[in-house]
This record gives sequence, structure tokens and C-alpha cells, in this order.
Amino acid sequence: MIRRPVLLLVALAAVALPLAACGGSATDGGSSGGGGSGHLRPFKVVLDWTPNTNHAGMYLAKANGWYSDAGLDVTFIEPGEAGSLQALAAGKADVAVSVQEELIPARAAGLPVRSIAAIIQHNTSSLVSLAGDGITRPKDLEGKTYGGYGGQLEQALLDKLVACDGGDPKKVRSVDVGEADYRIGLERNQYDAVWIFDGWDGIRLKQEGVDTSTIPFIDHEDCIPDWYTPLLAASEQVEQERGDDLTAFMAATAKGYQAAMDDPDAASDALLDQADDLDPELVRASAAYLSPRYADDPARWGEQEASVWDGFAAFLLDAGLIDKPIEVGDAWTNEYLPAS
Repeated sequence: MIRRPVLLLVALAAVALPLAACGGSATDGGSSGGGGSGHLRPFKVVLDWTPNTNHAGMYLAKANGWYSDAGLDVTFIEPGEAGSLQALAAGKADVAVSVQEELIPARAAGLPVRSIAAIIQHNTSSLVSLAGDGITRPKDLEGKTYGGYGGQLEQALLDKLVACDGGDPKKVRSVDVGEADYRIGLERNQYDAVWIFDGWDGIRLKQEGVDTSTIPFIDHEDCIPDWYTPLLAASEQVEQERGDDLTAFMAATAKGYQAAMDDPDAASDALLDQADDLDPELVRASAAYLSPRYADDPARWGEQEASVWDGFAAFLLDAGLIDKPIEVGDAWTNEYLPAS
């Protein structure tokens, strides 16, 4: 399951976390460019959740030996309870998979981390409901129950969507869904709508034969901003001490996502080879869904735009989710991408 879309408030002090390796052995597979496996430089990537198709481009780059060709021995690790950015800031990883709604509060709290690439170009999440409930636009949520995760961001987005569509957010009831199965909760009328990622749970619901309606966030940019979820982040320490390795990692990673866009089946195979507990049918459908969405232009995968960062930071500030403005330009960079 893809990580729940909640806003995590990041503490100032980074903590040392127990991190579990995932994705096979620590030695990169494929060709052994860069002087052979004995000369590869260790490079750790902490994921934001368990392995899934958001990470497929990196797994494909690893499977094809592109990291070892760059002289890197890349290992993927899963985050502890505190999250990937804390692990990054604590020096437990060189790169972290994160989301914009966590990185901006982290910057506001003083964590020395910044985004170095957008994994997916645009937001791919939606509100989903059973088709028979007739929820086709935000205003239709009046008098309905929203199943939430207790996040401040989701409530701010929900309120804004309903209000922009001429509805009254106070007429929308919210309940906590916890780790419940979306299908069961919807079909038992425990709630009428829930926030999902289209490229994972949206596909799973369709595969299970559930007739649904969705309200894609990206269709309402006149009301709420687009934002980068997920993204790749690095710490200031890694940028200062391992800038060349960071550039090499990003070149191979960009190649991996470009290959995933061109051949989603190959990306699926690479992911399933290292995460064999995943449902192959779901992974293949998800990889196909994401292949045209990783980037508008494959040659410019990973590039971020100032307008997206400025717009989302302003939304968080207006909603009270950060208590002071940040220097938004310091929170992200494109300089490590090959297209730059």
C-alpha cells in the first residue's frame, strides 16, 4: 500500500533510526563499471514506505547496473517510525524519498534537507467514492462522511475543495479510517469518500470490481495547488561532501525513470524481483499507469518548477500548517539532474 497522504510535523532534532535494508543484497547488480564491485562507493536511499511503483525507476536502474556503472553501490532501506527525512538529516542515508508536504514543514523546523527531483510530475491522488453515491464534484460531499487519516493537510484541502465548489465544509462529517480496507469501509457505509492514490489503490479497487467515482485533485488547480508527491531529497551535508556522487546517482536514476516510462513491464520486473510480496497484476497495472506520468517530457524527468513550490508553500502557510514563511528557493534544486 502506498503511504498514507497525511502531513507529518517534523521535529527539529533528527534522531538515529533503526533502518532495515530492502531490495536484495547491498551490492548493485548488473555490469560492474566504475572499477568493479570492490571499488563501488556505498550509497543509501531511504524510501518513504515499503517498495512500490513510485520507486520503480530506481529499482530498474539498479537491475540494469546503471548505479554500478556510475561507481555506486546503491542500497534501498525502509524508514523507521519517524520518517525518511529524519533518517536523511541524521546521516543514515544519502538520499530520501519524501513528499513536498513533509519537506516544507521540515525546512520550517530547521532540518537541513532539500528536494533534488520530482519523481512524478503532477499530483496523482483523488477522492474516491462508490459510483452509486453520486459524488462527482466537491460540493456533493455536503451531508456525506469523509474517511480521513487525521492529517491537517487533508482537512485543509477538503475544506478548500468544498468551499471553492460553493459548498459548506461544515456539512461534511469526518471519521478516522485508520488502516481499514477502503473497499470494506465504502461498501459498509462507514464513510462515503476517502483520499487515495490513483496509481495504486485506485487501480486495486477497479481490479476488485468496485464501481467508483473520483474527484482528481489535479482537476481542481483553480482551487488547490499542484504539488510534488513523491520527490527525492538530499541533506546539506551530502550535498557538501558527496556532490559528485549525488550527480552520478541522479544521472543513473533519471535513466531508470526514463526507461520505466518507455518500458513499464521492465520496471515491474525489476521491482517484483526485489519485492516479491507485491501483487504482480497490481504492480504491472500501476507501472503502466505511471509510465506517462513520471514526467511530461521524459528527457526532463525530475525537473521542478518554482511556481509549484511557491504555490504549495503559500497554501500551507495560509492554512496554518507552517507558522512562518520559508525561503522556498532554498527548499529545492534541479542542479543535480542531467538535463540541468
